[in-house]
Amino acid sequence: MGKHNEFGKLGEQKASDFLVENGYRIRATNYRYQKAEIDIIAQIKNTLAIVEVKSRSSDFIENIADTVDQKKIKLLVSATDQYVIENDLDVEVRFDIITVLKKGKQFELEHLENAFYHF
Repeated sequence: MGKHNEFGKLGEQKASDFLVENGYRIRATNYRYQKAEIDIIAQIKNTLAIVEVKSRSSDFIENIADTVDQKKIKLLVSATDQYVIENDLDVEVRFDIITVLKKGKQFELEHLENAFYHF
């Protein structure tokens, strides 16, 4: 596995830990449907949070959250629809981004709830 993949997995683990510490239950990680992959599917009360994790060692060039484009949003919505249907869920759905920024040996996480909408 390449170093960037390992770093991405570490970022996803940090994001999962953060969610659990804040009362979420992790329902799935790396859920795949067709060409889409959802990094984390978490639930808190009656809300299903579809979480895209963006890990970087620098935020100099571009805001991390701005890297989620319309194509990615469309894929996430499609996979989310499939997940909700196959699990027969009756929940509110929101799309979040968790940014994981590595600064030296420290990690800074930012949780952007309702980061984008599906319409």
